[in-house]
Amino acid sequence: MGYTAYRAWTAGATSINPETVSLAKQGATLYSIQLGLNLIWTPLYFSLGRPIAATVDILALGGTVGYLAYIWGQVDPVCGWLLAPYLGWLGFATYLCAGSGYLNNWDFTTSIKKD
Repeated sequence: MGYTAYRAWTAGATSINPETVSLAKQGATLYSIQLGLNLIWTPLYFSLGRPIAATVDILALGGTVGYLAYIWGQVDPVCGWLLAPYLGWLGFATYLCAGSGYLNNWDFTTSIKKD
C-alpha cells in the first residue's frame, strides 16, 4: 500500500495533465478513508465484539479499495494492479468476518471477557 500510494502520488502530482492530477488527489482521499476503515475494523471485531458493524466496515473497506484501484489504475496502470493482492485478502477477510458472525448468530458477547 505504501509503495502504491507513493507511486500513484508521484506519477499524478508530476503530471502535466490536470485530469491525472485530479485523479491522484481523489486517490489520496480514498487512501486516507481506507486507512480509517482499516483502523476501526480491529476494535469493532475483537474489542467490542460487534460482528455486524465489523462486517459492514470491511465491506465498505473492500468497496473503497476497489474504487481506489480503479482511480489509481487510471493514474498508473501498475498501481491498480498492485492493489489486487490487497483486494484478494479483503475478500477472504470479509468471508471470515461474515462467516464467524453468522456461525455465532451475530453475537460475540459470550466470548468477550468482562472485567
